[in-house]
Amino acid sequence: MTTGDRTNRARRDEQPAAAEQEAAEQKARDICVRLLTARPRTRVELAQVLTRKGIPDQLAERVLGKLDRSGLVNDADFAETWVHSRHTYDGLGRRALIAELKRKGVDESVAAEAASEVDSAAEERRARQLVRKKLRTVGDAEEATRVRRLVGVLARKGYPQGLAYRVVREELRAAGEDGGLLDDVLID
Repeated sequence: MTTGDRTNRARRDEQPAAAEQEAAEQKARDICVRLLTARPRTRVELAQVLTRKGIPDQLAERVLGKLDRSGLVNDADFAETWVHSRHTYDGLGRRALIAELKRKGVDESVAAEAASEVDSAAEERRARQLVRKKLRTVGDAEEATRVRRLVGVLARKGYPQGLAYRVVREELRAAGEDGGLLDDVLID
């Protein structure tokens, strides 16, 4: 076998490898674009899916880097949208919002900055709406049970304890209920 034959053979062997590499990259891009079409996702979420689909880490990083540069993946934009949606529609407080974003792989500082868009007044307003809604379903229970349930609703939604007790006390008074039990628990 001559040197020219070996060179030609090596080139023929490289072509299928390059085609396989391009096909794998296209597959990774297709997976990401399909996921992003359904809803925005964080870089970590996309990386986890690519890993589950058997895409090598190095290839996944290259594809995710291209998506980052193109603006299709942006954790800060994702966090801002997530905070607005989950606070407005699900009534989550800042603490719960930050925890959810961290679970989705958003950097803690990015999550905190996005959650800071929900100011104290907006958080209190949403807490009051949640308590008023829940008051309709706990009306026949004893006062201690109502208080426990109402404060529990706010706690599970990530509202601070002090805010939860204050809002429950004020909303019970506004609803014409005594709310005296909370006065025993909290000192004004």
